Amino acid sequence: MMGYSASPRPTFDAPTAIPYSTVTRHLWGDEDSGRVADWIYVSSDKIHQLVFGLPPGASFRHSDAYRTVFAADEVLYVLSGELVLANPESGEVHRLVPGEAGFFRRDTWHHAWNASTDELRVLELFSPPPSQGTSGSYARTKPYLHDVQYTQDAWLGRWPSSAVEARAGHTIQVLRSQDMLWRMEGKSNPLLVGLVASTEHLTVGVLRLLPGQRSDVRSHGGAASLYVRQGTLHIHLPNQSPPAWHELSPADGFYLPEGAQYQYYNMSAESVELVFGVAPSYLIERAGKAP
Repeated sequence: MMGYSASPRPTFDAPTAIPYSTVTRHLWGDEDSGRVADWIYVSSDKIHQLVFGLPPGASFRHSDAYRTVFAADEVLYVLSGELVLANPESGEVHRLVPGEAGFFRRDTWHHAWNASTDELRVLELFSPPPSQGTSGSYARTKPYLHDVQYTQDAWLGRWPSSAVEARAGHTIQVLRSQDMLWRMEGKSNPLLVGLVASTEHLTVGVLRLLPGQRSDVRSHGGAASLYVRQGTLHIHLPNQSPPAWHELSPADGFYLPEGAQYQYYNMSAESVELVFGVAPSYLIERAGKAP
């Protein structure tokens, strides 16, 4: 039986391309919790970004060593497969498909299943990150959850008339395209950005670049990380000497320290889609406006 093993913490002190081939691999869990494959892109002092995977029919729950309750804001963005996400303390169960996300705040127990015949791949963005003591060490201070439930029988006989009331009490929010906070960011080359969630700790969003499109030069008030879902993304770093030019393919990532200036380019005939996280602050406060 595997004992508890803390996840690796790849960190970077400068803007860094993270090709999929170099991403840190990690396996966690035991017989009681189930075992989960992680691809950890970055785990700095501000943000934690990984992809976790489950084969068809597999799940993770919790065990005494692996308690899935943390002191952080988390976004789980489905890349492939079908994620069933549950709070075993409240009985909530949610179904998410690719392009949808689940969001929850600290002290939310969570279990997950792959309910499809495809590989489940979920992008997870997490802040405050494990380096701040918010993951395994924190979880082991919480009382062990013995009474696990995956139903909310109180709503039987009252559905869907009580749906609004039920959703108001959810600890896990499901975010679809219509639930995002949409913004047009930039003056010279405005881009459509959809924010999945934005708190005092973490902002997560999605962005698409049409063929030939580029962004204005951007920067953030926190550390940023991204994951390329589709297409070939180029990132220009104008303040490096000489200016740097990076090419990213699907499943590649990128890390940007707080305040680093960058510019997105799509030099191809195919749309580019990416998911990003920024922690803790999306905006540069001295500017008082979007990057």
